[in-house]
Amino acid sequence: MRKNPIQSHKKNNTMENGKLTNLFLKKVDLKTKNAILTNIANHYGITVNEAFEEITDSEAESLLDYVTGTTRAAVSLYFKRFVAAF
Repeated sequence: MRKNPIQSHKKNNTMENGKLTNLFLKKVDLKTKNAILTNIANHYGITVNEAFEEITDSEAESLLDYVTGTTRAAVSLYFKRFVAAF
């Protein structure tokens, strides 16, 4: 069975989740980035800027812990590919 790259990342703690999320958001197109941040902001009742600050903080959880609904499935695919290539 193949290791889950997200779980491997967490166990090895090779990079803080916030830094990894920040790098990921720099790689995706603006539409995808806005969809992710809007999803998080709407779910938590915060602004898009607050969502960005939360998910890129040095103590942030994995990006996938914040994203909800149908957006989560799409982000999961993109993010796992990004982490695997990292």
